[in-house]
Amino acid sequence: MKSFEEEFLWFSEFGLDTSKVGWSSDYKASMHERMDGALEAMNALEAGAIANPDEQRRVGHYWLRAPHLAPEPALTEAITDTLVRIDAFSKTVHQGHLKGEGGAFEHFLVIGIGGSALGPQLAAKALSQGSADRLKPHFIDNTDPEGIAFVLDGLKGLLGKTLVVVISKSGSTPEPRNGMLEVAAAYAKAGLNFGKHAVAVTGQASELDRYAQAHGWLARFPMWDWVGGRTSELSAVGLLPAALQGIDIHAFLKGAAEMDVYTRSPDGQKNPAARLALAWHFLTGGKGEKAMVVLPYKDKLELFSKYLQQLVMESLGKAVDLEGKTVHQGISVYGNKGSTDQHAYVQQLRDGLPNFFATFIVALQQDAPFLDIEDGMGCGDFLNGFFLGTRQALHENGRPSITIVLQSVNPHTLGALIALFERTVGLYAHLININAYHQPGVEAGKKAAATILNLKRAILGYFKQNPKTEATAKELAQFLGQDHEAENVFWLLMSLHANGKIRRADKGLGLEPSRSRFAAK
Repeated sequence: MKSFEEEFLWFSEFGLDTSKVGWSSDYKASMHERMDGALEAMNALEAGAIANPDEQRRVGHYWLRAPHLAPEPALTEAITDTLVRIDAFSKTVHQGHLKGEGGAFEHFLVIGIGGSALGPQLAAKALSQGSADRLKPHFIDNTDPEGIAFVLDGLKGLLGKTLVVVISKSGSTPEPRNGMLEVAAAYAKAGLNFGKHAVAVTGQASELDRYAQAHGWLARFPMWDWVGGRTSELSAVGLLPAALQGIDIHAFLKGAAEMDVYTRSPDGQKNPAARLALAWHFLTGGKGEKAMVVLPYKDKLELFSKYLQQLVMESLGKAVDLEGKTVHQGISVYGNKGSTDQHAYVQQLRDGLPNFFATFIVALQQDAPFLDIEDGMGCGDFLNGFFLGTRQALHENGRPSITIVLQSVNPHTLGALIALFERTVGLYAHLININAYHQPGVEAGKKAAATILNLKRAILGYFKQNPKTEATAKELAQFLGQDHEAENVFWLLMSLHANGKIRRADKGLGLEPSRSRFAAK
């Protein structure tokens, strides 16, 4: 029991158990100096040091729950003023003083992408009070037309009682922009003024900010360049939707602030984020050699693995380190929920490739009525038994794991959980000498997508100007002076044909890149 006693930490409503990591005291001692350096770097970050050299930006998501720590009074004022405005706005909505054209707001629809959707979705699911929610949440988080139509179909006849929150720092990101335009068209079709139902969370003077102001939207809340999307849940991005739903956002912030205090400790043994970051380093060899499987044994936390995918993989998945050396770092994250996964991939976790470590997340308190199912035990007892049994089965087969335990899932503990992983990611990034706060791969993907869309426009333009021409993908690429893009041209031609924008000119053939011919509709 000595190992467990040494490896278990408990802070008020929150605990961390690293007894099944499998490391030694010698390993932890060997990393002491490097962890001290990571903690010092984190202190500098919170004090306002430049954290993103690429863009000369600071990273200030820690100030959101401790505004007095912001390096300038203007930032402190901006944070506190935004919180006051969120409180006041949600109060006017809840009291029915601010209404839609169909009456008091009963629903809200968040349109966002990445962290601007994942964080609000996580909180909405984890902290929902069911029928007691003040407004019922809905989300559009992609540019899939069928997905958008599905959400709008669920709000049929209710748009006049639905508040729409559009979240986009720049306002030009395609997914939220497209979703906004689709939703605005739905309001117009219903004979409603979209502006009287819309709120923006965006950067100052962004395209969305200007659009919202020009179209008389109800309110505009800020997104600051020192808060990245994946660490934005405790900014207006997450707090406004949570407040509208009726979630106690002050408890949310307090939980994160208290965890920040714990994770500032210079004692790595008593600092849960330092302990977790060091465990990651040990388990992955500091090179991402193993994936992290996230297993929350609580339905409310079902979306937490998706939330962590972005926070961890976007932050740590980098090609080069801070010195410009090629390192190809990262930790792959996947997961669902227990005990569901005991009937899915736990078989492989125990007996298959040992290329992972598990992170169990459990809640002690049952928040639903207790039914005596068998010998004084209810559903929650079975769930807890499955967790402990699975953890033990993995351990017996040499599969390492980390366990995080919450007293219960509530705004305070969810805030603490988010803050723990934010700090852990930052500390681990320092240990492996990478920049956790930029995302060149994401930006490259956006640029590549823009190039593809321009190619699609060129194809449509070509057929419009040459309505009698038939061409294969290779021929069309040559006509457009894009010989190297023949493969992408073929994929675009298939999409355009499937959606009725062009026609197949060949007869009796399957889709073959070298033989299929296309022409104007």
